Amino acid sequence: MTEIETDVVIVGAGPTGLTLAYELALAGVRAVVLERLEERLKQVKGGTIQPRTAEMLELRGLLEPMLKRATPRDDTATGHFAMLPVTLDCTPWDTAHPYPIGLPQWEMEEVLEERATALGAEVRRGVAVTAVEQDADGVTLTTSDGGRARARYAVACDGGRSTVRKLLEMGFPGRPGTYTAVLADVRLSSVSSLVPRTAGHISTLTRQTEDYWSMLVPLGAGKYRFTFGNLKAPETDRDTPVTAEEIGAALRAVYGEETVLGGVDNSSRFTDATRQIENYRVGRVLFAGDAAHIHPPLGGQGLNLGIQDAFNLGWKLAATLRGDAPDGLLDSYHAERHPVAARVLHHTSAQRVLASPFPTPDVAALRDIMTDLLRLPDTNRQMAGLMSGLDLCYDLPGTHQLTGARLPDAELSVAGKQTRLSDLFEAGHAVLLDLAGVVPAEARLPERVDLVRARHNGMGPDAGALLIRPDGYVCWAADDAETCRTGLPAAIAEHLGA
Repeated sequence: MTEIETDVVIVGAGPTGLTLAYELALAGVRAVVLERLEERLKQVKGGTIQPRTAEMLELRGLLEPMLKRATPRDDTATGHFAMLPVTLDCTPWDTAHPYPIGLPQWEMEEVLEERATALGAEVRRGVAVTAVEQDADGVTLTTSDGGRARARYAVACDGGRSTVRKLLEMGFPGRPGTYTAVLADVRLSSVSSLVPRTAGHISTLTRQTEDYWSMLVPLGAGKYRFTFGNLKAPETDRDTPVTAEEIGAALRAVYGEETVLGGVDNSSRFTDATRQIENYRVGRVLFAGDAAHIHPPLGGQGLNLGIQDAFNLGWKLAATLRGDAPDGLLDSYHAERHPVAARVLHHTSAQRVLASPFPTPDVAALRDIMTDLLRLPDTNRQMAGLMSGLDLCYDLPGTHQLTGARLPDAELSVAGKQTRLSDLFEAGHAVLLDLAGVVPAEARLPERVDLVRARHNGMGPDAGALLIRPDGYVCWAADDAETCRTGLPAAIAEHLGA
């Protein structure tokens, strides 16, 4: 029987829940993850790490072990908007990771769980939540084995059909799906010339016939990720099991009789529903990842949105639990992340129209115009920033041009040694980066704010000093010593607390 007393219970051991567990454990918070499944689902779904997510994982030293497992990248396997045949170029955003990284979701989860549990987080599998009650001091969750878990806060990271959300009778407003499709990890025993050999740009991996639309992505060693929809099939419930016969028929119809299914590793159905909860916090229960927002699976956004939710929430929740958070810090999680997800829901809805495999003449004309626009450097840069997450700038108080922005991973000289900006954040602390000797020697900083006096070669951020949050976003900046002397104490108190 489950009996847990801890600081935070996280419901759901997907990428969002495990990233949050890592962040909390890094901050010294006791965290227990409850996962209803007995074993990890080894399915390729959510297999894309976007550039901004890669940057954030690198802040914690989590990216390198994932890169070792990543699918070998074809030089044409770049970002896209609505599957239009134009490469989105992220290099103008000055990032060390300008390309999406292909890695099965379950392999990301393995890395995250290994790192989180090494820091003291606990993952309990085969434990479902059946009731949620909260009071002024915490949250009590009843579990499927008749036990209980008591915590000061709970975070629902349990997916689009979140049990916690339903138990709290929270609405999930939005739009239902217009289709049900299949995602399957398959092995092919023989292939026709129509089967793609390399994982190139997404526009080269899609096909359609009179009855089917599909995408087939080679993963190496005879394995493929196969996504398809059957326009002539009767409406199918999402929970209906996918059969090998169904998958084989789709493969033959789209890729010819020479393409023979050798085996199915796993499969599931999904829809293009678009929904978002109205508030990411209800008392002592918070929501992150698909439990808070779902959208059409276009552009590889969902997993990344959830991981970035976790990076935003983790340090704020830890500060709240320590008692040194400024007023409203935990509520800023909703204020910052709800608009980000709303924007993703908005542009994936637009992509759903443009990416229709059987466009009307009007949609076909719109596709042609959008394709031409994406070939313009300014438009391409804007859409690359949108799809990669590199353009995100939080609306934080302050007048400096860098306030709210991410910083490129610049090379720095610290105490005569070369390092990179990303190396300064592995401890999960905020960083006060003094680039021009403007931070006074007597500056008093909270325990979890690291002062780093550094120099760069002219390719770094244009500021004298920057206060950077644990999630890598600038919350305050100064150009001179006087501004730093007078503004720094208030900035620390406002954004980071005691």
